[in-house]
Amino acid sequence: MTLSQTESRICRSIEQRRGAMLDDLRLHVGLPTGGGNAAALDETRQRLCDRLRAIGAVCELVPGDPRPEWLYREDDDAPGGAIPPTAICRIGDWRAGTTDAAHGRGAIMISGHLDTVHDPRGAFRELTISPEGARATGPGCVDMKGGLVIAMAALEALAECGALPRVSVVLNSDEETGSFHSARAIVEEAARVAAAGGGGGVGLALEPATADGGLVIERAGSAQFMIEAFGRSAHVGRDFTSGVSAVNALAVVINRVAAMPRPREGVVLNIGPIRGGRTTNSVPDHAAAWGNARFPSHGAWQQIERELKELERTPGVHGATVRVRTALARPAKPLTPETRRLAELARDVSQELGMPLPFGRTGGVCDGNLMQAAGLPTIDTVGVKGGGLHTTDEWIDLTSLVARCQMLAVLMLRAGG
Repeated sequence: MTLSQTESRICRSIEQRRGAMLDDLRLHVGLPTGGGNAAALDETRQRLCDRLRAIGAVCELVPGDPRPEWLYREDDDAPGGAIPPTAICRIGDWRAGTTDAAHGRGAIMISGHLDTVHDPRGAFRELTISPEGARATGPGCVDMKGGLVIAMAALEALAECGALPRVSVVLNSDEETGSFHSARAIVEEAARVAAAGGGGGVGLALEPATADGGLVIERAGSAQFMIEAFGRSAHVGRDFTSGVSAVNALAVVINRVAAMPRPREGVVLNIGPIRGGRTTNSVPDHAAAWGNARFPSHGAWQQIERELKELERTPGVHGATVRVRTALARPAKPLTPETRRLAELARDVSQELGMPLPFGRTGGVCDGNLMQAAGLPTIDTVGVKGGGLHTTDEWIDLTSLVARCQMLAVLMLRAGG
């Protein structure tokens, strides 16, 4: 299959937006959306929603849900902070009961996150372009401000050419901290798009491409857990033997968790940070550890959860008690026949544009996990190329702005046509 006349026209429109996309990237990288910085998140969300409204979107803000109170928090994400909303912007006819059969087209959900991991008060604050002009560094430039930039340009080019599909754009502000605030909105919208597509709905998440420019088609799942040990406090010098050390009990339990990972099977558990005790001359009556689990399937997660809960029945230190809490952050995202068909459609488009598109898998997670778990076949690395994610060396291949934007636009046209 070769590009159609309409597809070629869309690609030319995107090429003409090359300079505008770079300006847009510079603008958004300069908005410090890490650390729960509400002002920058609000401005970014507003700018993107305004552009989507200009091409016919109806936008709503869905209030966020509280996170589980026991999850580990750093200072910037402390309890009492504002819970950000999730923007859902729908283009096309989304009335209840409408399907691709009724409209001759499917339905698409595009998911993008506004937040980054970077300190909004840090020195890494702006887009810096290399002397040759093909590469730039900046906070969130590839994860995922570059993805947001190409999505906006692709949708505007489709609108200019009269080829917009039915699309729902979902913009959340807490993906980097687990999407606990936005998970319900994402899952509900994914289920809506799956139903509206009459079985032909698809999901596209704007995470950056893999290092080789490839597409992740299979992801592990992720869950958080907390282990607390409770003992009895006592003065170390005067009454040591009447104390029960929660730290010792937690140490026994942590050693048991250390025996649970089976990396060859894709089952991983990691613990850290750890807290316990307040002074060195008191037997500690409380200790806690936070951890993360990765797993290849829902069944594997159920087994992990059972093993973690079993720790409550065998604390290992006489007189101590243990409590375990868990939260499934993102279900595993296995490769399904529907996802493979969508990935192969993306590969066809990419190859027609002169770019190979290798497939891969990863233990990393993203909002694509939530989308597919809601019944929407999803590919989730349709963003730009780059590297150094989550570091102050984060960089973007600037040539991928046009190339990946063209791929995304043509893919949307074919998937929603």
